[in-house]
Amino acid sequence: MHSTKVVLLACGSFNPPTNMHLRMFEIARDHLHRLGNYVVIGGLISPTHDSYGKSGLESSTHRLEMLRLAVLTSNWVKVSDWECRQDNWSRTRLVLQHHQNTLNSLLNSNNLNNINEDDLKWIPENIRKECTGPVQVKLLCGGDLLESFAVPNLWHEEDIAAIVGQHGLVVITRENSNPLKFIYESDLLTRYMANIIIVTEWIRNEISSTRIRRALRRSESVKYLIPDIVINYIHTNGLYGSKAEHL
Repeated sequence: MHSTKVVLLACGSFNPPTNMHLRMFEIARDHLHRLGNYVVIGGLISPTHDSYGKSGLESSTHRLEMLRLAVLTSNWVKVSDWECRQDNWSRTRLVLQHHQNTLNSLLNSNNLNNINEDDLKWIPENIRKECTGPVQVKLLCGGDLLESFAVPNLWHEEDIAAIVGQHGLVVITRENSNPLKFIYESDLLTRYMANIIIVTEWIRNEISSTRIRRALRRSESVKYLIPDIVINYIHTNGLYGSKAEHL
């Protein structure tokens, strides 16, 4: 049976990146491989542009560096700075399309000279060297993003249709949530439900960037919640109101 090659792309603030952000990739890859008809060949993290305007958002310079440090121990997840290099905030649909188009360009031409040098940094090594055939970029997200589709005026309906219909979602959910019910109650999501893969996280993990920032402001320990190398970077640079101190 032919397996679909997949690159998982996660968007967001990553302010700061947590162990749960990284765990999502591992959980999703395991699940897709168990399904038997997908092969995950890469993972990408794309932090949002500074102009997103979220309260307490650190500069993309710091968030990119924290992410690069966080994925040092991963042999398949990379960081894309494309969003941060744009003139303004980019809609999620455009982020997915850019990365999909870049991969398509490489796979169809098999010529690295046709790819922007900055994009070469995020393209997985195995795609550059040996991958043939189509690769599908899917949006990796938490159940909260799926449910945000119902928030009035937050998403354009045509964007939701493109994200789910053309790319697909891999949704990491948790106990006591019911994403299938949410999909059922949405005509749009029901239309594309074949492109939504629900992954239940059975090992509960309530780590959130908001709680991490609060702990840092209060000089509380965040060890084992985010990578040590990221903790050191935060303290060294005095991010989130933290003070320079040992782990």
